[in-house]
Amino acid sequence: MNKAENHEVVSIYSLDDDLREAILLEQKECVLNWCTQDEWPMGVIHSYIWRRGSIWITAAAHRHRVSALRRNPKTSVVITSKGTSFDAGKSITVKGRAKIHEDRDLKTWFYPELASVLRSTPDEVKAFEEMLDSPLRIVIEVVPEKWITYDGAKMRAHTLGTIDETQLAKPLEADTVRLEAERKRRGINDD
Repeated sequence: MNKAENHEVVSIYSLDDDLREAILLEQKECVLNWCTQDEWPMGVIHSYIWRRGSIWITAAAHRHRVSALRRNPKTSVVITSKGTSFDAGKSITVKGRAKIHEDRDLKTWFYPELASVLRSTPDEVKAFEEMLDSPLRIVIEVVPEKWITYDGAKMRAHTLGTIDETQLAKPLEADTVRLEAERKRRGINDD
């Protein structure tokens, strides 16, 4: 097995789909990102659940992020494996579009789902559901369009020369075309 020598090429260390799914289901916090009206990127930590192929978050309708996502639904969500049963050093970035939901049927499904993930006892779950169910609360659904993932364990194993190279992904354009263009711009060659 070959050892990794170019530590700038990281797109080959993507998460396997089953591990990505497991982290999405176990983790409870994410960073939701949006752009303000004056084009400043912003992000805030939210509790979330992964269900029905989407990331689900809630917020009060008067929050800036809600009006920003109504204006421009393009968003990203960042999730890490830190604090889960999986080793640290794994990350998921979702590029997607936000849908703002206010309908009662969706809230009736969502609030118990979120509460059961964030609270332990039936009484705590019920109290949290009731707290969430306010007239100003909306539900944000982020529908993934692109995934960017990273598995630090794969990079460590590759660096040590112990990885089965069939576990490595095909490098993305950033690690082929763009990397070579940047090397050329800086006058870096392989000699």
